[in-house]
Amino acid sequence: MVRLLFLIWCSAIFAAVQPGVEVFFLDKHHEALKGKRVGLITNHTGVDSHMRTTLSLLQKQLEVKALFSPEHGIRGQHYAWESVANGKQGEIPIYSLHGETRRPKPEMLKGLDVLIYDIQCTGVRAYTYPTTLYYVMEEAAKQGIEVIVFDRPNPINGVTVDGPMLEDEWRSFIGYVNVPYCHGMTIGELARFFNEEYKIGCQLQVIAMKGWKRTMSFRDTGLPWIPPSPNIPEPDTPLYCPATGILGELHMLNIGIGFTLPFKIVGAPWIDAQVFAEKLNGQKLPGVHFQPFYFRPFWGLYKGVDCQGVLIQITDSKIYKPVGVQYLLLGMVKSLYPQEFAKRLPSTVAQKELFCKANGTEQILKILVSEKYAVWKLLEFHKVERTSFLEKRKKYLLY
Repeated sequence: MVRLLFLIWCSAIFAAVQPGVEVFFLDKHHEALKGKRVGLITNHTGVDSHMRTTLSLLQKQLEVKALFSPEHGIRGQHYAWESVANGKQGEIPIYSLHGETRRPKPEMLKGLDVLIYDIQCTGVRAYTYPTTLYYVMEEAAKQGIEVIVFDRPNPINGVTVDGPMLEDEWRSFIGYVNVPYCHGMTIGELARFFNEEYKIGCQLQVIAMKGWKRTMSFRDTGLPWIPPSPNIPEPDTPLYCPATGILGELHMLNIGIGFTLPFKIVGAPWIDAQVFAEKLNGQKLPGVHFQPFYFRPFWGLYKGVDCQGVLIQITDSKIYKPVGVQYLLLGMVKSLYPQEFAKRLPSTVAQKELFCKANGTEQILKILVSEKYAVWKLLEFHKVERTSFLEKRKKYLLY
């Protein structure tokens, strides 16, 4: 207990960044909301640098009348595939936005004057937290309710932009706006992007952080890391999610889910670790090294079976391109193990749709299937569109 308190104290003392929730009170933004009825969209990641919850801080100063919970629930214990039920915290209703209802209904918003959003995101497009914010903004705009976003760091950083754009055909709850898979924006910057680019027309206020720089990793911030979902346990895990997460949708390779290194390893019983690592390293992708690795998953794909593969080691996070790593892994599996690759391609409409939704396009799958040597076509895909996005996003950046 003493050690835990010491670690929390150190985190607070040495934090280089003040998240939006702290700035909200330090700069006295809360005084403008005195007497107003507040709805809070949050979960277990909504804490300040002293580990005090956003809810407890708000309740000391304002009237919190409703809570809204995203995927994994308000305490973060639910699996991704689970629907989360409504509930209560004391006398405050908790409305789930990850079950039968994904948008707040008018009756849930009735009587509220302002909605506050404070959730730590993962830094990638293919995640439901930004979509939940988008839905909240749309419904708030219809009801004339102000939305305030407490900004938080992009845990990857604010400079890495990588991966395909989102085509309208593949717009879904796991990816709703046309930005690259890794967009390099904070949740507050995304809210500004949503509001103008998609003509939401929400009365929006973003409470910016203080001290955050675009090149920062999450560890650089000095802030405490609260896992935003069960398989993102460490502050560097978001760097690996976009390197293996889409690949996991194919159920071809174990990506560490079911082992102790979620998203950081890839492997299968039919891979030769030494050959695989040698061929991957031979492509000389910047900022990354592939170490031969041997493991036996506790559960999930290949449970209890000896697997060989690679441990992804990031050598320079500023130049590392995580989605590029993912496509290199896929292309190399096809080249080295064509029979295993072919029989594990999506065989049902549902599998194909999930893979394409995660990528934001069907073209990635088409390139994988049709090209004998797919890697470099995958790496170059949407390069021009990403360049255009970088120009477009400039006016929404806060840092």
